[in-house]
Amino acid sequence: MENDSTFVAPEGVYSVTEEHRPSLLPGQHTVNSVPILFPTRLSTVTVKFAANKTNSPGLSHLLSGNREKEYKKDKAVPIPKEREDGLSVSSSEDPDEGSPDVSTAAAPENTKTSPIISHDSPNTIFSHNSAGTSKKKSIVRPKHNMRTTSSTFITRLQNADNLHKSLQAKHGDTTFLFYNSAKSFIWTEAGAKTKEPLAKIHFAAHPTCHDVNLATVSPERIDVIMGFNTGDMLWFDPMSTRYGRLNKQGRICNFPCTAIRWVPQSPNLFLVAHADGSIVVYDKEREDGAFVPQEPGTSNSSSDGNSASSRGDWDPLDSIFVTMPPWHPVAAGSALSGASKPDKEKAAKNPVSHWKVSRRSIVDFVFSPDAKYVAAISEDGCLRVIDTIAEQLVDCYASYFGALSCVAWSPDGRFIITGGQDDLVTIFSPWEQRVIARCQGHSSFVSALAFDDLRCDGRTYRFGSVGEDNKLVLWDFSSGALHRPKLHVSPFPVSRYVDRSSAKTSHHQRLSMTSSVSLALRRRGESTLFLSGPGGADTPLPRYHPAPSRNEVAVVQPVLVKTIGNEMLTDIVFTSKGILTASKYSLIKLWIRPLVVKPRHLRNQSMYRRESIVDIIG
Repeated sequence: MENDSTFVAPEGVYSVTEEHRPSLLPGQHTVNSVPILFPTRLSTVTVKFAANKTNSPGLSHLLSGNREKEYKKDKAVPIPKEREDGLSVSSSEDPDEGSPDVSTAAAPENTKTSPIISHDSPNTIFSHNSAGTSKKKSIVRPKHNMRTTSSTFITRLQNADNLHKSLQAKHGDTTFLFYNSAKSFIWTEAGAKTKEPLAKIHFAAHPTCHDVNLATVSPERIDVIMGFNTGDMLWFDPMSTRYGRLNKQGRICNFPCTAIRWVPQSPNLFLVAHADGSIVVYDKEREDGAFVPQEPGTSNSSSDGNSASSRGDWDPLDSIFVTMPPWHPVAAGSALSGASKPDKEKAAKNPVSHWKVSRRSIVDFVFSPDAKYVAAISEDGCLRVIDTIAEQLVDCYASYFGALSCVAWSPDGRFIITGGQDDLVTIFSPWEQRVIARCQGHSSFVSALAFDDLRCDGRTYRFGSVGEDNKLVLWDFSSGALHRPKLHVSPFPVSRYVDRSSAKTSHHQRLSMTSSVSLALRRRGESTLFLSGPGGADTPLPRYHPAPSRNEVAVVQPVLVKTIGNEMLTDIVFTSKGILTASKYSLIKLWIRPLVVKPRHLRNQSMYRRESIVDIIG
């Protein structure tokens, strides 16, 4: 039954229903096309348009138009001005094109705070989360119009014919796809009759990463953030074709963007990782400020309080180095008791905060479901779990071999999975601080992985991975079965702790598989894990965890291995409809899920109920 466009999984047959590949520009040939230097990445979003309850498209269009007018009336302050294309400012006229022209109503950042942050208290940096949902704030759209801009950073915009009318005519749930290809960024619709993209934007630089803000999605607005190899970032709303540019020409950081993600449930904040090993927090509505991050090893009163950098040498395996700008919530709170600074220095600007995480490039990062933690991977082969509230490193796990290339967090927050140059997928339990399993099925580097939310129920978990071996691999694992150690634990007493000086150079056996240490044992009001270590009751637990040997960890075998085409696979995304895969040369495939068939006993029960109802009526 299997062929190039189908494969059989335990739950049924997956089949390709549509493919997307960007077309070349008019007059452009494959020989002189832009080379692919960065992998194709995918983002998806489902927009709920107004339901079409009648068969009359005219009435549906009229109702949607009235609804849009009422929406504009409620948000009348900023929208009419921003939608006047003739008044948009081009990059040639405005030297600060990269900074959206907004009112910068950043009251949550200016609240009085203490450097000691409790986990039960709202996050000072991510305080938009609660405020954004409780208070109605006027929508701020990007400043510039992409159709009329003279910016040299945007070289060309190709929109589909009658794009505005086609968007107004949509009803029900519509899934949009966003992906990068060479120096282009493509917006298309999944399941559409025509395979031509809705929009295709050509840039002077390579877009390397992007993300869609699920907290602000509506039929009138989609917030997309893009990162480029020049360090620039672009805030883009495809519905209005408007954009704002941040970190213009690397004003804050001129290293390539390697990963970018919106803070969950936040309308404004996002994090971006750079190739210099830093992760920077931005607010899309702020202007870029004059900021130079402090180098680790120098005196810095605003660095992590438990960081070794404040004492001299910085150890990236034990801490992150935080540079707080003058408008940082903690820095601003401490400045209230001291001498007042000029208003220009106290005005909230970008960046919100700056984290130096590693001396090597950050490859990717992902938020925990509650947004309190970030799992970041880097070229030094380490997975780091960072506390976003306290801005501190919680744990650092070493890979089995080589650099890590992809990371994902389970929907319930219990597990983190990584893939890398060791051809393995590793399953971590951050709350138990251990590796619980390794997955063997790839024959080359693992490029991307993701959990299938629809097949994760807290007992069994489904996730998929793709690699440079052109393989799509599906995995199932049960958390209960994997908690059993693979080998019998020796009855002789062995220290749970490892000497960090030797752990960096060699792998030592540690009984982490039976360790009862958990992040859940954090003391209330404290921001670091502080349990008795080998040096006594006042010594914190080591944050660095070397990779356990092969015979210490359970092995998971794949439930399916499917070789797809001849191109290296670069990304995988699970949706409610199926699985999306992307290749190096931007071939996007949608593998539709199998039909859900009721078990025979359930079908018999429903048939019996129908017959009973007929008998009663008769």
